[in-house]
Amino acid sequence: MTGSAPSHPKYPHLMQPLDVAGMRMPNRAIMGSMHMNLEEQPGGFSKLARFYAERAEGGAGLIVTGGISPNRAGRLAPHGATLMKSGQVAKHRTVTETVHASGGRIALQILHGGRYSYHPFCVAPSKGKAPISKFSPWALSGRGVEKTIRDYIRCAKLAREAGYDGVEIMGSEGYLINQFLTRRTNHRSDQWGGEFANRVRFPQEIVSRIREACGPDFAIMYRLSMLDLVEEGSGWGEVVEQAQIIEAAGADIINTGIGWHEARIPTIAAMVPRAGFAWVTKKLMGQVDVPLVTTNRINMPHVAEQVLADGCADLVSMARPWLADGEIMAKAMEGREAEINTCIACNQACLDRTFKGKVAGCVVNPRAGRETEFPQVATEKLEGRYAVVGGGPAGMSTALELARRGAEVDLYEAREALGGQFLLARQIPGKEEFAETLRYYQHELDAHGVRIHLSTRFEPDMVGAAKAEGNPFKAIGWCAGVRPRIPSIPGADLPHAVPYDAVLRGEIEVGKRVALIGAGGIGFDVADFLSHPHGEETIERFRTSWGIDADIETDGGLEPPQRPDTPREIFLLQRKEGKPGKGLGKTTGWIHRLTLRQRGVQAIPGVTYKAIEPGGLCIEVGGKEQFLKVDHVVFCSGQLSNNEAVSSLESSGIPIQVIGGANVAYGIDAERAIREGFEWARSL
Repeated sequence: MTGSAPSHPKYPHLMQPLDVAGMRMPNRAIMGSMHMNLEEQPGGFSKLARFYAERAEGGAGLIVTGGISPNRAGRLAPHGATLMKSGQVAKHRTVTETVHASGGRIALQILHGGRYSYHPFCVAPSKGKAPISKFSPWALSGRGVEKTIRDYIRCAKLAREAGYDGVEIMGSEGYLINQFLTRRTNHRSDQWGGEFANRVRFPQEIVSRIREACGPDFAIMYRLSMLDLVEEGSGWGEVVEQAQIIEAAGADIINTGIGWHEARIPTIAAMVPRAGFAWVTKKLMGQVDVPLVTTNRINMPHVAEQVLADGCADLVSMARPWLADGEIMAKAMEGREAEINTCIACNQACLDRTFKGKVAGCVVNPRAGRETEFPQVATEKLEGRYAVVGGGPAGMSTALELARRGAEVDLYEAREALGGQFLLARQIPGKEEFAETLRYYQHELDAHGVRIHLSTRFEPDMVGAAKAEGNPFKAIGWCAGVRPRIPSIPGADLPHAVPYDAVLRGEIEVGKRVALIGAGGIGFDVADFLSHPHGEETIERFRTSWGIDADIETDGGLEPPQRPDTPREIFLLQRKEGKPGKGLGKTTGWIHRLTLRQRGVQAIPGVTYKAIEPGGLCIEVGGKEQFLKVDHVVFCSGQLSNNEAVSSLESSGIPIQVIGGANVAYGIDAERAIREGFEWARSL
């Protein structure tokens, strides 16, 4: 391992090259593994090739593919991607050759799901169903263990044949290798179970045999679970011992894994502070001689630089940030940080989709995973003048893409600032990253010459005025967003009954007892906002409140959580029966439900709203009326589209496209809003 080059003035650590296993990385930024679900689609590898090539061109030091199983039992889904035979090599070569032609380096991640594999043929070290799966695994026999190891070796050899620069062995997050390592899931009494020396033999054999089979000039990165965050997980002594054994077995790089998928502690969600787990990797620095990679919630170059400068690791891994912006490192290298489209860690279009078997995308980048469908730069230029009404996510996306195509664009926003629902979202604890999207759009709109008219309501006579000026609008993108829906409840007009947007804007000083009408996404966000303890969410506070042992002295790194007192008593009310929050995001919904439960928020389903009265709210639950004494009633009961003025514009003869919430108010779907705006602008 070597690394030497003139220092970058702003990112001397991040931009330092690294030589490893015959491969030169131009910087210390790895694009971490993300399974796009393109791997299983017809023509998916061609799409993957373009996706990865853009990230190679965008400055990724090393790209790691999504997880590829070494055998059928290890597939995460019944038709999940495998690399088992020579006939599959050609598809993978499409990817590697394209990446190499783009100046990049790429490693194949080998991932065996173990008991996380979502099919009836899943296997594990021992019997025992995972709490996040409905399938019970078959316990591997001794011969089955040996065969599985050979399958890993075969997969690595095929990866080398396909042109990959190396492999990443997935040994964390609760997948098969991780299952062998802990007493939680390994109850064997043979040579693969019992004492730690036996449990660690499984990854040791995999790494050593891959090294022997693939030679010294083929990079092996091992993703080691340094903090399991589950009961009966690994203690720190076992983590260090495993790292040293894996190094001795032939690994070139050790990556950091944090938490099992069944852990009840957030690890990558937006509420995790930036670089919130870099301290874990730092504990291992100096215990091994190979480079260490830190990961989780590192989403901007300056964050990565600070982590490296603080001695937390030798490299950083960023995954979702490369979805949000495929040029993140190139922009950093060239001093164009203001142009970076920052990952907001929402999981909405990436992880939530992939866990449902859908192709991954990105809320803030509608091109992610669709690079072959939408070239980086539109081939045809637009001429003429376009109006975009509404400066929320839909409007900003529409205006920017029109301007990028060369159009003259006027963006009209009725309020005093751009942002729409994102201005509200950034007020929610854990959603502060939404401010980065606003920063990005403001910069890009200014850079592309969009004329922004704030505090300006678009009126129909503006169409005639533009025509009279000799510069008419060719089309109008109507992106006026939504407004809160006020339900028809007696007393809804009383002063203490207020809409959610007024609360989030700080226009209302909410009292100590609050009833929230509506338990969808908005209701949960407002409940989080109102129940959040005062003070900055530091890494130390995050660890304490979620019960993470900073010394990792306990198995799995768990300790009793210490939740600070909450400032309000909150009732979260829902009309329909069933668990409140059931429709929240697959990967983040449990976090929101658990957080509010721990803060004492009372979630009540099956509510009939009788009347809002002075001093409270009268409701009926289970046939019994009750009066909730509250200071405020907050309407979180959905939205209505702001599109009433569209009909008056239709007579103008100018094409009008209604986009985002102005078209469909349900759910306030930012991903759909941004995507629809982008797609319409590209369709013209």
